[in-house]
Amino acid sequence: MTITTMDACLRRVASLSACLLVTCWLAAQSVPSSPISESKLVTTSSAQPPVAASAAPKSHDDTFIIGNNDVLAINVWKEPDISRSIPVRSDGKISLPLVGEVQATGQTPLKLEQDIAAKLKNYIAEPEVTVMVQQINSEKFNILGQVNKPGSFLIANSPTVLDAIALAGGFRDFAKKKSIYVLRQGPTGESRIPFNYNDVIRGKNMSQNIKIQPRDTIVVP
Repeated sequence: MTITTMDACLRRVASLSACLLVTCWLAAQSVPSSPISESKLVTTSSAQPPVAASAAPKSHDDTFIIGNNDVLAINVWKEPDISRSIPVRSDGKISLPLVGEVQATGQTPLKLEQDIAAKLKNYIAEPEVTVMVQQINSEKFNILGQVNKPGSFLIANSPTVLDAIALAGGFRDFAKKKSIYVLRQGPTGESRIPFNYNDVIRGKNMSQNIKIQPRDTIVVP
């Protein structure tokens, strides 16, 4: 093939490529934009839910009774200098900036929130206070008598009488395992609940293995 013939072929290929590009460009320009697609896009955008101004308030605890040594998490909205984690003192009170001393023992978290908010109204318009019990140190039970470690123990994970005996290190040599009893304070006075250790460990009368409540006293004679 001569050089002249090759040049002619190359010019023909270039011409065809240019025609193809022009044809594709014209076809793209002739396709109309779809108003339906735009409408769908606008609809999708407007369907997004609006962002809430603030989260729904959490329920406040009006059942738990705060006790000495409990640790409270106190939050005053937009007041980081007042918000803090604080233990209840042995006199049953807590101290906060601008608030001073407040009685906490014997109150519910909800009531304590209201008391703190009332004192803050002298300094803050409409204070929002949240009180949560961060750590419970006031709910204890006692175990006395023929156990290796008699004393007071924190209630955790709903212990039973068997759990309490284990926490106290088990029995001493002359413990009367059939004559154990639980002293419980109730609205009508003190009740005495028997517990026969020998029966329970054999799977008999398992209802005796009750859950311990705050201020219960287990006596192992």
